Amino acid sequence: MSIRKRLTQEESRLAALEAARALLIELGPQAVTLKAVASRIGRTHANLLHHFGSAAGLQKALAEFHAQQVCDIIAEAVKASRAGEGSPRQVVDLAFDAFDKEGGAALAGWMLLNGNEDALDPLVEVIHDLVDELDELGTGQMRASAHALCLMALGDAMLGGPLTGSLGLDRNCAREIATQMLVDAALKAGLGPNQVC
Repeated sequence: MSIRKRLTQEESRLAALEAARALLIELGPQAVTLKAVASRIGRTHANLLHHFGSAAGLQKALAEFHAQQVCDIIAEAVKASRAGEGSPRQVVDLAFDAFDKEGGAALAGWMLLNGNEDALDPLVEVIHDLVDELDELGTGQMRASAHALCLMALGDAMLGGPLTGSLGLDRNCAREIATQMLVDAALKAGLGPNQVC
């Protein structure tokens, strides 16, 4: 007889979100179902309904969880670049990987296709909070850079491979352009070329 550890509500919710994120990365957004997540963490479908209300609620919570984790890492990379210990390319790679390798673009597209119209609200709010936190210079350049970087990363995740192949471009073309955009923004704000404003 196995004894299952009793988790607090917060621990159970976190375990479900971590399992959902793993499913997203491993198998894609269509695999992020209440049944699959419950099975992965040894809980019941009803337990997940208690925490998220529905599959759409789970997906929305996953979008926020995923965005918060990625934004925390990006914030550290931006702060490191400002301290002379990082680079704009590291920030670009983190953003692009979040949408591509980590499934952010696929999740957003999947939720929108399934009629979850407010699906992107958590993602947008987390990015907004990150930009507010990091916009120490108050120039507004951080807002424009974040906007362009997110759109480039999202587009690259969805269409970058086929389009660069069709145009005969290097697969990292969009990352290089995004990096130069951040360098130009930093120089315009009076920072060094290895800093992110």
